[in-house]
Amino acid sequence: MSGVHRLNRAALGALPPGSRPRVDPAGLRIRIVHFGIGAFHRAHQAVYTENAAARSGEPWGIAAVAPRSAATVDALRAQDCLYSVTERGLEEDVPRVVGALTGAYVLGRDGAVVDGLLTDPEVTVVTLTVTEKGYRAAGPDTVIARLAAGLAARMRSGAAPVSVVSCDNMADNGAVLRTAVQDAVRASGERDRERILELIDRYVAFPATVVDRIVPATTTADLADTATRLGVHDVLPVSGEPYRQWVLEDRFAAPRPPWELDGALLVPDVAPYQLTKLRLLNGSHSALAPLGIAAGRTTVADAMADGWGERLVKALCAEVAPTLPDGGPDPGRYADDLVVRFRNPGMRHLLRQIASDGSLKITERWLPALRVLRERGAATPVLELALAGWVNLTRDHGIPDPAQDALAACWRTAADDTAVVRALLTTVGAPDLADDSALVTAVVRHLPALRTGHVDI
Repeated sequence: MSGVHRLNRAALGALPPGSRPRVDPAGLRIRIVHFGIGAFHRAHQAVYTENAAARSGEPWGIAAVAPRSAATVDALRAQDCLYSVTERGLEEDVPRVVGALTGAYVLGRDGAVVDGLLTDPEVTVVTLTVTEKGYRAAGPDTVIARLAAGLAARMRSGAAPVSVVSCDNMADNGAVLRTAVQDAVRASGERDRERILELIDRYVAFPATVVDRIVPATTTADLADTATRLGVHDVLPVSGEPYRQWVLEDRFAAPRPPWELDGALLVPDVAPYQLTKLRLLNGSHSALAPLGIAAGRTTVADAMADGWGERLVKALCAEVAPTLPDGGPDPGRYADDLVVRFRNPGMRHLLRQIASDGSLKITERWLPALRVLRERGAATPVLELALAGWVNLTRDHGIPDPAQDALAACWRTAADDTAVVRALLTTVGAPDLADDSALVTAVVRHLPALRTGHVDI
């Protein structure tokens, strides 16, 4: 990138008008602390926050805290905490610089600063994208331990109430986060921990959320393309599909950005949205992956380019929709959106990546809906085909799975395809479905065609 200047505040005036931040970064104040400054946060919550600040005139700035990655923090600081987001799949993929981050810190190295922010009355929102593993990690230097200690100090100091918002892709993420914080406070050994727990219960809210945007890993080509389009070198560009969704339980203890001005939904219960995403979006992904791999395809967009891809997504959504509760998005319109999103050639969403850990994913994404439908006597042809795709994939395709050895053993020890399907279903904790002879027979019927690369729907 010789001859190309580095992205920073001094370079903003030379950017094309459409690529400049929608707020003046110098006019923001730190009012949000965010743990986890990976690509998803920078392409999702930070964008919502900047747009909300721009449309409301309120100075919502984010102090971003990396649990471990000092390199990312140092790179952000060198760019005055600026970076660009490019929406892939539009007629022109124009990068826009985001100015919502007003500080970047490393949890361990900058611990005193982070502790001070957590007790600052100006800070009224804490958000997290630390993955599900981040809620289980033990130890004094983990995000949950530092958050719990910071909230305890905040309660002791009499600082303002605060809302702590999990943006990780987990069911009941607000309740999971609340329990993790409570457990950390109890484990602290502090004499006043019961009093602290009472104050947290009174003054700290943990709203549940659903987040959605496909954000692929940044490539070397992305770096070069962003530099060309911006005219400056951004070492931390991110890209994402045009679609964004953020659904939040409308239960906050303190002021928050008006994210709804940028399309976020504030609802009394996020569960219908969570289940819709799990069974329709994630469920469709988990069906496209093994079937697409069988057909010799590489990405979701490749699979959708085949005639069967769109039919599969729409048929799966229609089949599963009766299992969804009221109060969520319309399943038909949601399916139409999925078709548009999955077709996007700008998103190189790898089928092998989606297919990994299949034994865990299908138990959440398919099997509960399958049980409900079969108990009702409803037909389940699409889920049967999807299951056949997964069964076929477990036979030496080299896809990582925590149950890989157990799955391989099913193929070694079973006498025929029927026995294999029964053994595989039992291995993933579904002996009831393994005993469903009609289901097993239907799954087995699809296997010969899949072995030849043919997807019949």
